[in-house]
Amino acid sequence: MTDWSKYPLLATINSPADLKKLQIDKLENLASEMREFMIEIVSETGGHLGSNLGSVEIITAMHYVYQSPKDKMVFDVGAQAYPHKIITGRRELFHTNRQYGGISGFPSREESEYDDFTVGHSSTSISAALGMATARDRAGKDHKVIALIGDGGMTGGMAFEGLNNAGASKTDLTVILNDNHMAISPTSGALSQYMSAIRTDTRFEKLKDGMWNLTARLPKSSKFQKALRGLDAGLRAMLVPGLWFSRLGFRYVGPADGHDLPELIKLFEWLKDISGPVLVHLRTEKGKGYAPAENADNHLHGVSRFNPQTGPVKKKNGKWTFSGYFSDELLKIAKEDEKIIAITPAMSEGSELLKFQECLPDRCIDVGIAEQHAVTFAAGLASQGMIPVTFIYSSFLQRAYDQIIHDVALPNLHVVFAIDRAGLVGDDGPTHHGAFDISYLRHIPNMTVLAPRDQNQLRLMIRAAINDIRGPVAIRFPRGAPVKVIKSIDKPSNVFKPEMIRDGKDGIIIGSGILLTGCLNSAKALANDSNLDLAVLDIRSIKPLDSEYLRELAVRFPRWLTVEENALMGGIGSALLEFICDENLDVTIKRLGLPDRFVTHGDRLSLLKEIGLDDDSIKETAFNYFSKESKSIQGRIRKIRHRV
Repeated sequence: MTDWSKYPLLATINSPADLKKLQIDKLENLASEMREFMIEIVSETGGHLGSNLGSVEIITAMHYVYQSPKDKMVFDVGAQAYPHKIITGRRELFHTNRQYGGISGFPSREESEYDDFTVGHSSTSISAALGMATARDRAGKDHKVIALIGDGGMTGGMAFEGLNNAGASKTDLTVILNDNHMAISPTSGALSQYMSAIRTDTRFEKLKDGMWNLTARLPKSSKFQKALRGLDAGLRAMLVPGLWFSRLGFRYVGPADGHDLPELIKLFEWLKDISGPVLVHLRTEKGKGYAPAENADNHLHGVSRFNPQTGPVKKKNGKWTFSGYFSDELLKIAKEDEKIIAITPAMSEGSELLKFQECLPDRCIDVGIAEQHAVTFAAGLASQGMIPVTFIYSSFLQRAYDQIIHDVALPNLHVVFAIDRAGLVGDDGPTHHGAFDISYLRHIPNMTVLAPRDQNQLRLMIRAAINDIRGPVAIRFPRGAPVKVIKSIDKPSNVFKPEMIRDGKDGIIIGSGILLTGCLNSAKALANDSNLDLAVLDIRSIKPLDSEYLRELAVRFPRWLTVEENALMGGIGSALLEFICDENLDVTIKRLGLPDRFVTHGDRLSLLKEIGLDDDSIKETAFNYFSKESKSIQGRIRKIRHRV
């Protein structure tokens, strides 16, 4: 448990009302305590650290000035909202952050009245806040709506759409840009360069001061200085980089120091009396106040457990992940084929592309947090004979669904989708679970969907996707380290056919990906415990299905149990049900998969157990479904069907 004697000020904060009781000169001490507290807890639980260390003063000042929950606050990205959670009554629960049964690592409307908008991804805050402000105006209310956007959130196209609409609407809305020139990794692109220009540009003040000093030496200088005041607006229009926001209809304020609490409070107090769209540009440092975070390349954006005294230590010779195997194999192929281009939407580190980026920097392109652009950019490359491989997390790819259909699949372009984090991702929870990619991809014409169960299959699928397919192809793989190789296959072309990894006579379990390990363990345990002999099939190619193989399988096995780490609706089980119906096969199916609800956050094993996909649950379901009594009943049903 937390020793609150180390945090005497923080220990008194149970709501924003308690925060307002403190004198302003005490708030900087509170900010220091909050940083130490977050470092202590995150070192035990893991989580997002650097972005939250950088947002402490901004969020503290917001809650000190504004009247939450009356005033509405939207956070973007959600990974910078830990100080908000601590201030708004979750201080005592913070040790459960991202733990099974504990609080979420992101703002969640279900969790607190202070969380006005559920958010895990980026670039949504301005649109959501504008909707809230518009609803406020229609209801005749007068509270403030504030959107805090940062950590790369402004690079997403949706943020620009929100700015465009909000500026034109003239609605009373405050946008706070937390500019730490970082996302998970350093931000790239023209917008990042533009923000850097705003942070460093002093031309206007220097030129104005110079002209003011010059005119002071001239006769009747007051006339010249009066004329200079008239030129002020014109000079600012020519020289101040923030003009772009002004042209969009926002009153631009800044840049200002996002770590100066007294000045932030003065600024926010002034903003309370300003109406219309306002954009406040604040400069911050990701990882502020913690040397290991300040000095790290990614400023400790996301970390697992670590020693708070020394900071996280990069592990050497650790287990490779599916992401690592994918990027490593792609690099080998890319060195032989200059047409291959790797694309990532600000996920070069998460997708383990850093080595590829280092070896082939001109062929590894980070487009920023812009998934829609990433997909259509890949389509443009493919239309000119290049082979783009787009690394996008499953839950992030959802944002580019229209682009997948219209820009890639419709013209049947050869784009390879490396779908990372497919299935349950654990502590990041429902905003990041890859629960739907099979469902939203397999019904798209021209699309091929593959799922490897281990690193050997992954390597072969990559080569097959590049060399043996001419249209769009998606390879889905999970977060974390691969399981032990179950059984090897010898050439890429084999990945399109199902593979029997355990034969049996009493029934068959059909699965894909790393859940096949659980299927195999269950089948072996049932053979030992109950003399139930079950086959286990790896479907491998989710689309297209091998029709001939499945028709032969139906002759041998009248009942199938499908196991998948995807939503049951539209998943592998659904695909096989459709096939059975279309082929008029006498086969019944029982399906295991993700339920029709959003699965919570927590460690993977706890989540699998909760939804019935852990080894013991698969074993129990298989026993009940394939047991002798069940087979006898099913046999009678089949006879009745034949008589009818």
